[in-house]
Amino acid sequence: MESQADAGSLQELLMSRSLTDTELLAASDAASDYAILPDANVLKIGGQSLIDRGRVAVYPIVEELVAAKDEHQIMIGTGAGTRARHLYALAAEFGLPTGVLTDIGSAVAGQNAQMLGHLMARHGVPVVDGTGFGAIALYLAECGATIFPGMPPYDMWQHVPSDGIIPPYRTDAGCWLVAEVYGARSMTFVKDEDGLYTANPKTDSDAKLIESVTVDELIEMDLPDLIIERPLLELMRNARHIKTVQVINGLKPGLIARALAGEHVGTIITSA
Repeated sequence: MESQADAGSLQELLMSRSLTDTELLAASDAASDYAILPDANVLKIGGQSLIDRGRVAVYPIVEELVAAKDEHQIMIGTGAGTRARHLYALAAEFGLPTGVLTDIGSAVAGQNAQMLGHLMARHGVPVVDGTGFGAIALYLAECGATIFPGMPPYDMWQHVPSDGIIPPYRTDAGCWLVAEVYGARSMTFVKDEDGLYTANPKTDSDAKLIESVTVDELIEMDLPDLIIERPLLELMRNARHIKTVQVINGLKPGLIARALAGEHVGTIITSA
């Protein structure tokens, strides 16, 4: 914990300096971090990779999540998937800006959260959004799990991308941000591949699995295709809590439980 002197210095700087002052920023950076939900585990369930596959993929995952919540506290984020891609295409054709596309993606991720929520309702698992996040601690204590749409709530304030108009921070980034802000125990991306490859294994038979890699190494590789959102790598460079994430294959039974138990069953990405 920071000393009273350090806290006093930060308080004095906050009252007397601009919030962009370099000394103030350095002092706030040195302040201690408090993990709000250190026992929680965030799981991102892919939209296009899993939910869009329908019952054959989702029902087994629901069974695994129900079993997992008896052993671990889990926060389940949902991706947007193919429907969002269709809507992005239409919005782009109309010339709509990035902020509007963000709202569209948020709506689809919310639909997926609601569908997953209905499938898990009999097990007492609620769906939260917006102000509902204030009740997450209660839900985790009562039933061990909660579901949320993975799209970060930037809405019209979405960061404008350097290329194109597609929102750069989507559901992968949103789920990681939830894990980072709450100081969660772990962050796992549940996809339809065994992890990160050197190329898209669906289209390139020569693609090789990368079992572990650092963020800096991955950025330097500049791979043409990534299984996670590229801007997430820059976010992880500034991580305070979630400095390691794992990408696993949700189509293979048992991997969710093994990942939650701390096993290396996919690709592990660590911040520098």
